[in-house]
Amino acid sequence: MAFTVDELKQDDRFLSAILQGAHDLIAIYVENPRIASILASQQRWLLAHSAFALHLGYPGDLMPGLYSSRLTEFADRYNIASHNTAVAFLKEMMAYKFVQPVLHGQDRRITLLEPTEITYEYMGKWLYTHLHVLDTLDGGSRIAEAALDVAAIWKMQPHIAKRIVESKNLRNLGPTFNLFNFATSGGLVMDFLISCINLTGSLSDRIVIGPVSMQALQSQFMISRTHLKRLFRSAAELGSLGWVGVPGKSSFWISRNFVLEYRNYQAEKYAIVDIVRNEIFSSMESGMTICAES
Repeated sequence: MAFTVDELKQDDRFLSAILQGAHDLIAIYVENPRIASILASQQRWLLAHSAFALHLGYPGDLMPGLYSSRLTEFADRYNIASHNTAVAFLKEMMAYKFVQPVLHGQDRRITLLEPTEITYEYMGKWLYTHLHVLDTLDGGSRIAEAALDVAAIWKMQPHIAKRIVESKNLRNLGPTFNLFNFATSGGLVMDFLISCINLTGSLSDRIVIGPVSMQALQSQFMISRTHLKRLFRSAAELGSLGWVGVPGKSSFWISRNFVLEYRNYQAEKYAIVDIVRNEIFSSMESGMTICAES
């Protein structure tokens, strides 16, 4: 059985598990900052998952295929991004060689695109990271199952993307989470701050995470000092983070409410991943195909 959102929220082990997951994601960002730039805001994250799913075959669509007008129409339909933003995103992905033209498309009027090898690699890492966290909670065999049938991972992704795109909860998890997740590179900074938590007991109202280098954050996540300071100032006004003493020269703290917003978001996302995984592998075992609405 798959975990529900409420089960994950109520499981004391889940917060520890997603803290480790945040460490794993930060390692991916450090390994390839350009890949990290794709996930720099919720809008870009949604565009990336949408584009990948359109290529593989978005549930309910007649034919798989990724091309510019299709992504722009999709982004508009689900209120993800404007036409110009979606086009610019796709051009950036081509410039970074995360997608490339298909050499032999059936319709010469459109330029079909496909993810490159490195994009497959990092999308796979994202999915495996989530399966690993879920396995740590119940001693499951999700990673082992996926290793036996790698194609199942790519069957999962479009259905995960569909549920993510259509989830109202994932688009609005709380004021501080939204502040970071909608800001350029804000999601990366948020993952970093959460990954610094040393969880040894119950959460206090303010969790001290130690020194935080503004310069290191700027460099690692390609964010301007002005933008970062504005982001921190807005979050501080919400009572969500701050310095214990002199700003920039003392330990940094983040609020319990901020952490719980992050946990609630992760619970929604991990529940989606687990539900889809369960449906995909159950259907494969029974020789059936899951329905487009699942």
